[in-house]
Amino acid sequence: MLFSAAALIPPSSSALLRPRLPVSLPGPPNLAVVRRPDGNLGLARWRCHAISKRSAQENGANLVQDGVPVIRRREKVPESNDEDQVPEDMRGMINGVKSMLSSTDDDGEISISAYDTAWVALVKHQNGSGDPQFPSSLQWIVQNQLPDGSWGEYSIFLAHDRIINTLACVVTLKSWSIHADICERGISFLRDNMWRLAQEEAELMPIGFEIAFPSLLEIAKALGLELPYDDPALQDIYASRNLKLKRIPNDVLHKLPTSLLYSLEGMPGLDWEKLFGLQCVDGSFLTSPASTAYALMQTKDEKCLKYLQKIVERFDGGVPNVYPVDLFDRMWAVDRLERLGISRYFEPEIKQCLDFVYRYWTEEGIGWTRNSTVPDVDCTAMGFRLLRLHGYHVSPDVFKHFEKEGGFFCCAGQSSQAVTGMYSLNRASQVAFPGDRILEQAKDFSYKFLREKQAANQLRDKWIITKDLPGEVGYALDFPWYASLPRIETRLYIEHYGGADVVWIGKTLYRMPRVNNDVYLELAKSDFNRCQALHQVEWEGLQKWCEESGLAKHGVRAGGALTAYFLAAACIFEPDRAAERLAWARTAIVADAISSYFRNESCSVEMRQAFIHDFLDGGRNDQSTTRLGWKRSGLESQEEVVGPILLQLHDRIASDALSANQGNHVVHHLREAWAEWLLTWKHKNEGTHVREETGLLLVRTVEICASQSSSVEPAMAGSEFDWLARLTSSVCRRLQHRMLLQQGTPKNLATSEEDKTIEAEMQELAQCVLQRSPSLSSQTKQTFLTVAKSFYYAAHCPSAALNHHISKVLFEPVAQSGCK
Repeated sequence: MLFSAAALIPPSSSALLRPRLPVSLPGPPNLAVVRRPDGNLGLARWRCHAISKRSAQENGANLVQDGVPVIRRREKVPESNDEDQVPEDMRGMINGVKSMLSSTDDDGEISISAYDTAWVALVKHQNGSGDPQFPSSLQWIVQNQLPDGSWGEYSIFLAHDRIINTLACVVTLKSWSIHADICERGISFLRDNMWRLAQEEAELMPIGFEIAFPSLLEIAKALGLELPYDDPALQDIYASRNLKLKRIPNDVLHKLPTSLLYSLEGMPGLDWEKLFGLQCVDGSFLTSPASTAYALMQTKDEKCLKYLQKIVERFDGGVPNVYPVDLFDRMWAVDRLERLGISRYFEPEIKQCLDFVYRYWTEEGIGWTRNSTVPDVDCTAMGFRLLRLHGYHVSPDVFKHFEKEGGFFCCAGQSSQAVTGMYSLNRASQVAFPGDRILEQAKDFSYKFLREKQAANQLRDKWIITKDLPGEVGYALDFPWYASLPRIETRLYIEHYGGADVVWIGKTLYRMPRVNNDVYLELAKSDFNRCQALHQVEWEGLQKWCEESGLAKHGVRAGGALTAYFLAAACIFEPDRAAERLAWARTAIVADAISSYFRNESCSVEMRQAFIHDFLDGGRNDQSTTRLGWKRSGLESQEEVVGPILLQLHDRIASDALSANQGNHVVHHLREAWAEWLLTWKHKNEGTHVREETGLLLVRTVEICASQSSSVEPAMAGSEFDWLARLTSSVCRRLQHRMLLQQGTPKNLATSEEDKTIEAEMQELAQCVLQRSPSLSSQTKQTFLTVAKSFYYAAHCPSAALNHHISKVLFEPVAQSGCK
């Protein structure tokens, strides 16, 4: 054998994890989705033990024999099951996520902000009694002081976050003259830590901090709080405040919706009569509780009061830094599920989420909620990308609202550019159709911005603190959408995704439990390892097939066969699609062997034509006649290998399809597909580039095994299938030619011009695939795009990266928690 395959299940460690506040869900009794003390959702198992990550050598990866990775078979290998037959622990997680997503009929899940709660607690009762309007908010402050005397995100210390939260809570307690001891502990924290503001990176400054914090200091001084008002760190903050206020003149603030509506509590001299023309339909000012509370204190507006009453009741006293977050919550949850490779379990829930987003899509873009009056490029780009990929009609002209003088901005009044905003814009720009000029501009601008940040080691963001943002951005830049294959993206994103540890930056630090949680992460790990175990068994069987077929005698090497299988598994990874995956791999291997034979100098035109004639003639006779006919073309030693292999290939693919209850007429359709492929070689003359249709052969093979028989029948000229076939064939052929041009030579003018043509054809192919139509199923259309992307990846991926991806996807299991 070329090498044997397997992997060891790592032993667990002894760290016992017990769930807190379990939420019941369908599934095995030892599994629960739990809400942690910080409000985040997590996965817990009764008597579960963490598993330490083992080295590549221990896992069996990266051991090499004859230039090919060697792995050992896992002790337990899952069978090829569909969704209803997944393991019980995964079933419990899937049900937990379904329950989580089905509850998104509300306005979103988000953690509580001490800063905003303090502003709400400052509101006096509207009946004139002088009592608090929201006593539960005041009580929340009293009950949530941290041990060091501060308020804020307990699991991570950021000076800006802790100080603005603490100052707001101290001001509120002092204003109501209650809990002097708690107030004094907060003041002591502020005195001891104010200097830290100057030491912290600017990217970690909360949104609107430079506007809100100086105003709070002025209130604190008026209340007589003894704080270090002359600390040098405060001077830069005041300078930032002046800069931001200059960006949005006072008259503009009162006429047009800008990001300053989010921080009205920090703005002096406001004309409320004019500002109420910018009030959101839900009664808020840019869905900010603090800003809206300040407006209520100044105006006693009934709509402001109703908005605050609703969210105080919703969060039991505490309020978040922004609410609702309905669009943001849904879009980012879908994005995470897709990148983690588990979206196929939640297709109905994802459709509901995207239907909701599309319902509130506007030609000016969208923000984090349907009620937002200030669209931003981050949410708009995420929404555009998801909607276009799922077949919704959205115009790229929406990005013209975020373009100015060749550059792109996030929202009106921004003082600095966010990495994640440009990252989202770059990802959206990659899903371009022909003529989408604004997306070309957006791609060029965002790519340059991100590459410059990467070169300067500044891939840090002002909106999120995540596990590996440089890794996420680096992958998107190196492997854009055309070159990004599903299993590669998933394997790497599992490492980038921080689960429940991810913290977002708004006015204060906050968390989004439906976007970042450990349930998604553990499900993704379990699903990936389950698929990988099956892929390893398939690869072992494929090697055996190659050996028994004698393909090595005709130039098929282990490395080439491994690459062929990897590309198939990286694109079609699901356990219940084994027949399609293996048919792709076997077809690619045999097609490469025949192509090598035809290109061999010793293979004359007559020999090639005789080979093709024998196959075409064999398709009209019985197999025994066909098998004897291969010898007529003259190269008996090679012919006797390649000819029968092609016949065996049909039999084997048909057998796999039959085992999946998909075998009707498979052999007939396969022979037709191979006949068309061989005919592209028939009239090749010396010095003429052959129109090799391997890409189209793979499409037809996959569709045949998927029982899409109608889609592989000969297409009428001008039909949608014919259009897709022509585009896919052209793209794959050009990409193969590109690889030949680049072998051993640097990129030149010829490849540059070819790249432009490929880009244009990929855009046309994407448009045909992603736009909905009644004539072809979305699955069939996706097959064309999937095959084209595999060729694009192979043509652009450096050999070192290819080897790394093969190791990650096929041979290195993901470290995860395990149960005894």
